[in-house]
Amino acid sequence: MATRLVQINMKAQDDTTLGRFWAEALGWGIESEGPGVTNLEPVGLPYPDPSVLFIDLVARPEPKLGKNRVHLDLATTSAAHQAELVARLKDLGATLADVGQGDVPWTVMADPEGNEFCVLEPRPVYGDTGPVAAVVVDCADPREMARFWGEATDWTVHEVADDHASLRSAQGVGPYLEFVRTPDTKTGWNRVHLDVRPYPGGDVEVEAARLRALGATDPGFDRSAISWTVLADPEGNEFRAQAAVTKEISVERSRQSVCRS
Repeated sequence: MATRLVQINMKAQDDTTLGRFWAEALGWGIESEGPGVTNLEPVGLPYPDPSVLFIDLVARPEPKLGKNRVHLDLATTSAAHQAELVARLKDLGATLADVGQGDVPWTVMADPEGNEFCVLEPRPVYGDTGPVAAVVVDCADPREMARFWGEATDWTVHEVADDHASLRSAQGVGPYLEFVRTPDTKTGWNRVHLDVRPYPGGDVEVEAARLRALGATDPGFDRSAISWTVLADPEGNEFRAQAAVTKEISVERSRQSVCRS
């Protein structure tokens, strides 16, 4: 049995304000499980669902330092849509960002807390992904990352090369997970990371052991006050393994044990 990717966890100094930005950017709804936690989800969609990666924003006091190794790519349907989306995001508080991209057809931006993201030019491959085209991870070895995440989850590997790799849900819906070779090295904890869960009936501890056998490591996080397992992929990117939900249920009450790490 495999785990499945269910959501993105993003640290924020002000989760409420940043949550409003991303909810308006994506056209999603907002829920909250309590102070310091803001949940973003498409209205009316059950959790979890392969057609989307839900987003949890969790308050943390540490400021963002350096470029994030994990970021979102947003999809557009035309050049006019790309220009309109960039303008609308600026009105919401986003700014243009320079990460050394040079002259490219996509627009690199930063949200109000400086988290980088891209507004892509229209690409047919992302025509049915929804507003989030892909979650992109900087890495040294895309082939190894595709190997690990393809075996760790039920996501299907679509493309593998020396400089990039991509996966998508087994159902062929929703955003892609992409790995891009970069010369940067990872320093510190990622402010953006992925969350996985077993399918109903699965055991998170059994899955955690399987993930370790595939190459995951324990990053030394203190688990004494939490009910989930924090692991790191072969390049040290943290991710959280949560217990399986008992059934596909509405998002309002399905994510009670939010990650505050």
